[in-house]
Amino acid sequence: MIELLQFDFMRRALIAALLVGLVAPAIGTFMVQRRLALLGDGIGHVALTGVALGFLTGTAPVLTAVLVSVLGAVAIEVVRARGRTSGDVALALLFYGGIAGGVLLISLAPGGSNATLMSYLFGSISSVPVEDVWVIGLLAAAVLGVLAVFGRELYVLCQDEEVAKASGLPVRFLSLLIAVTAALTVVIAMRVVGLLLVSALMVVPVATSQQLTRGFVSTMLLSMLFGMIATVGGLTSSFYVEVPPGAIIVIVALTGFVLALGLGRFIRRSRPQESSS
Repeated sequence: MIELLQFDFMRRALIAALLVGLVAPAIGTFMVQRRLALLGDGIGHVALTGVALGFLTGTAPVLTAVLVSVLGAVAIEVVRARGRTSGDVALALLFYGGIAGGVLLISLAPGGSNATLMSYLFGSISSVPVEDVWVIGLLAAAVLGVLAVFGRELYVLCQDEEVAKASGLPVRFLSLLIAVTAALTVVIAMRVVGLLLVSALMVVPVATSQQLTRGFVSTMLLSMLFGMIATVGGLTSSFYVEVPPGAIIVIVALTGFVLALGLGRFIRRSRPQESSS
């Protein structure tokens, strides 16, 4: 590990990996609880349009990705809440529109081609510049701040929307808040695992912790720990094995899920024996 810290690009990559591993499962816990596990995928496809827009206009792709992702998140929530379209169909519309918009805009950008988008589709954490690390840090602080301030209200909404309405909570605002926070998280994670795999870091650590614990807060905290283990473990492995970091990060996360699945069954079977002894 000390060998990794000798390189500037690896120090930047480790900071970015830790931030993403911390933030993605935190918002992912609310998304999974609300049965919107694929929301990150949909927003990730829309972010591709934002990246291509950045190349077309000569603006920083990360910033345009933030703008377009937030607009896409608001659009999907409005379509889901007001329209006659179900949530999964609205997500499908985002999938298709996001990919098509990204390919179209990058083809119009000066010197742009589909190859330009590859580092954003599959991640390129080892080439993250200092400026992007600062942007990732600020966005991560914003996401964690939102969850710290509105965490209790978001928890009630995710448990039961009707109960949240009856309690007088601003359901529409809170729903938009989850969608916008998820959009910011997608942009944070796109340089680490890529837009096509970004949803995995929002969902897999949460599913892993659900095998071992039952409480909402304990699930969130444990998933954040698993997320950091997956990102740092995957990044470290990619340094020595020379494989794409995004792919190995997701494989490490999935391996953790498989191990937790077996351990969780053992824990559940042992509980009645403990109580009867």
